[in-house]
Amino acid sequence: MAYKMYLGGVLMPITPSKVTVKINNQNKTMTLINGEEINILKAAALSAVSFELLLPQVSYPFTNGGAQSASYYISLFERLKNSKEPFQWILNRQRPAGGMFFYTNLTVGMENYELVDDAGAGFDVKVKVSLKQYRAYGTKTVKLKPAPTPAEKPKATVQPAPRPAPSAPKKSTYTVKSGDCLWNIAKKYLGDGSRYNEIYNLNKDKIKNPNLIYPNQVLTLPS
Repeated sequence: MAYKMYLGGVLMPITPSKVTVKINNQNKTMTLINGEEINILKAAALSAVSFELLLPQVSYPFTNGGAQSASYYISLFERLKNSKEPFQWILNRQRPAGGMFFYTNLTVGMENYELVDDAGAGFDVKVKVSLKQYRAYGTKTVKLKPAPTPAEKPKATVQPAPRPAPSAPKKSTYTVKSGDCLWNIAKKYLGDGSRYNEIYNLNKDKIKNPNLIYPNQVLTLPS
């Protein structure tokens, strides 16, 4: 029995080592030649992303004076890691003059982050971040409609699994009452009093001292 192999439309001067054929509704594997290592192509794996970043603790020209403190971003990383919810990661690659090279836009989950202590970084904090691409999944529903007559076959319809719709983060506010402090507000509305720094960082235009807040101040709360 002769076999021909085409690779990319080109006839190759070799034959496969084994061929599986169906005989009497059963698959039979026939060995043709002694084979070596084989490679079974599978579906593409999810993408992994890792990078290092600098969280500035002092003012730099590239921060435009608007950077949050390192503790704000570290708290954000911790929430993303423990929330078990996907989020969007976007990386823009631009020329110095502002023109765009290309960008990456992935739905990912926070796999891990690692703080790197480096005396050479001064007061700044270095962080290693590991992300993993997220792919929505779910269960398909099959509905079977009985056949109207015995001579006909029943009909099945498949409803695809619902996919979560992306939504923009919601911003909420809180109006300060007499006797309030940032720690208690963070404890009540964010579930963790130690996150008071996040409220302070979002409201530096209203709060000069995190220990001093006043009734009727309207504060923006983290999402």
